[in-house]
Amino acid sequence: MKLAKKYAESLKAYDRSKSYDLTEATKIVLETAKAKFDETIELHVRLGVDPRQADQQVRGVLVLPNGTGKTKKVLVVAKGDKADAATAAGADYVGAEEMIQRIQTQNWFDFDVMITTPDMMGMVGRIGRILGPKGLMPNPKSGTVTMDVAKAVKEVKAGKVEYRLDKTAIIHVPIGKKSFGAEKLTENFNALMDAVVKAKPAAAKGQYIKSVTLSATMGPGVRVTYNKG
Repeated sequence: MKLAKKYAESLKAYDRSKSYDLTEATKIVLETAKAKFDETIELHVRLGVDPRQADQQVRGVLVLPNGTGKTKKVLVVAKGDKADAATAAGADYVGAEEMIQRIQTQNWFDFDVMITTPDMMGMVGRIGRILGPKGLMPNPKSGTVTMDVAKAVKEVKAGKVEYRLDKTAIIHVPIGKKSFGAEKLTENFNALMDAVVKAKPAAAKGQYIKSVTLSATMGPGVRVTYNKG
């Protein structure tokens, strides 16, 4: 497969066999982000755990210091004062049965995150087969099943991200946009890596942080030297 010209040029800008300190790696990633749009900068962390084992799962959420650069649309499934609180907190859509029905009958997915109260989970669970594959199913561990819907909405709007292992023991998380610049991206990088290190399972043996890579949406991956985990 022939590489796109800009991508091929980016590969020549650094040594792919090397690992760079965070300052240099961030500089390379920003310089090789040559698309005409504001590319997302992503962090990929390979961990020394077995994702098939329940006691070696790594998952959590945090609000990045500088957000993600993307404003997420939030749907809150709640009733009464909780619905009112969600609306006041800035939720894009708020409702109950009518929202579930809209998703079921109209295949409506004009939202990025669904938040609900525990008492509504029975209703939401009916469409779990639809929400699950899209990564939209509310979960207490990610803070999207909660009585404090107002706080949950504000955190999502402020730039809350969820990190979790995939089947190959890698975590993939956006940490901002190219337009953020090196300083803000570095702050977000450090916040996320600190969270991942703190989330190390007790059952994990040997080297925990296997590799760390930064990349832009359309750019190549740059390995980062990281020795704290």
